[in-house]
Amino acid sequence: MKTKNFKRVYVWELPVRIFHWINVLCIFALTVTGFIIADPPALLSNEEATNLHSFGIVRFIHFTAAYIFFFNMILRIYWSFVGNRYANWRAFLPFDKKGLRNISHVLKIDILLQNEKIHDIKNISIGHNSVAALSYIALFILALIQVFTGFALYADTASWWLPKLFSWVTPLLGGDFAVRQVHHIAMWGFIFFTFVHVYLVFYHDWLEGRGEVSSMFGGYKFVSEERVKRDIEDTKPSPRVEDIIPEE
Repeated sequence: MKTKNFKRVYVWELPVRIFHWINVLCIFALTVTGFIIADPPALLSNEEATNLHSFGIVRFIHFTAAYIFFFNMILRIYWSFVGNRYANWRAFLPFDKKGLRNISHVLKIDILLQNEKIHDIKNISIGHNSVAALSYIALFILALIQVFTGFALYADTASWWLPKLFSWVTPLLGGDFAVRQVHHIAMWGFIFFTFVHVYLVFYHDWLEGRGEVSSMFGGYKFVSEERVKRDIEDTKPSPRVEDIIPEE
C-alpha cells in the first residue's frame, strides 16, 4: 500500500479563527436570551419589582451580543478581501465547473454516505468544500435577516442612530408581530445550521483525520503532498506563496 506524505498547511488565519469563535459565543448568547425574551419565565420573589433586574440583564446580554455579532460580521466581510485564498470571498462562490463537480461529490459522499468508485484527489478540499461554501452564503443571508429585523425591533427604544437606521423594516413587513416572527424563524435556521455544521466537522475529522477540528484552534490542516501539488497546479492565477506552501 502506498504511504501518503502529509504536510501541515496553514489554512485558517488568526483573524478568521477569532471571527469564528466570536460568532459561536454570540449565537449561543443570542439564542438562549432570545428564547427567554420570547417566553419570559415567571420569577417568584419577595423583592420589590424595582429591585428586580433579571429581565433587564437578559435584554442587555442580548443587545450586547447583537452589536458584537454585527460588527464582527462587518470585519469578516472586510477580511474576505484581504485574507488568504481560503478566507477570500471567491471561495464562497463555487459556481464554476470545478465547484459544481465538488458539490456533487460532497452530496454523494457526505450526505448519502456512498463510496467512491474512483478516488480523485481533487475532491478533497483544503479549505471549505463547495457545499459548505453554499451553506455559508445561506448563513450570511440569515445573519442579514437577523440584523435587519433585530435592529428594527430595537429601533423604537434605542437612544442612538444605528438601530434607527433599520426602523423602515417594521412597516415594510407589516408591523412588529411579523418582524418578530421572521426574527424567530431565522433563529431556528441558525440552530439547524449549527447542528449540521458540528456533525459534519466531526465527521470529516474522524473520517479523514486531517485535523478538521483542531484547525479552527491552530489554523493548520494536514494535507497530502499530492493534494498540495495538485492545488498549486490547478490554481490560476498563482496563489500567494504564504497561502499554499506548507510548514515542514
